[in-house]
Amino acid sequence: METQEHPVILFDGVCNLCNAAVQFVIARDPKQHFRFASLQSSYGQAIAQKAGLSTTDLSSFILYENGEVFTRSTGALKTTKGLSGGWPLLYALIIVPTFIRDAVYNFIAKNRYRWFGKKESCWVPTPALKALFLD
Repeated sequence: METQEHPVILFDGVCNLCNAAVQFVIARDPKQHFRFASLQSSYGQAIAQKAGLSTTDLSSFILYENGEVFTRSTGALKTTKGLSGGWPLLYALIIVPTFIRDAVYNFIAKNRYRWFGKKESCWVPTPALKALFLD
């Protein structure tokens, strides 16, 4: 098993909802536990390929932690465990069967561009946040 200093969240860099989710995590991660990479980056593509995931399907939230890849609702729920405040309580939803959680996740992912929009290029973090992003 690979050991990492920081878990990495992989996200669709042109998706407004995904970028908002990254900013949400950053705001609730005062110890800067997480690192981030877009699925379009060379790092994101390498992790997706290593995990046997599609490098062209950008619809999944991916948490890469200690050499393991957690996708969709499982990745999102595991991420809540590392946030400040009451957000770790959401991890209790892990008891809901994966096929139910992922059905809801997939519905949102399928409609995310229509509902929240899309950027022409990946979001660029501010210089203060640049150290949290991998390429």
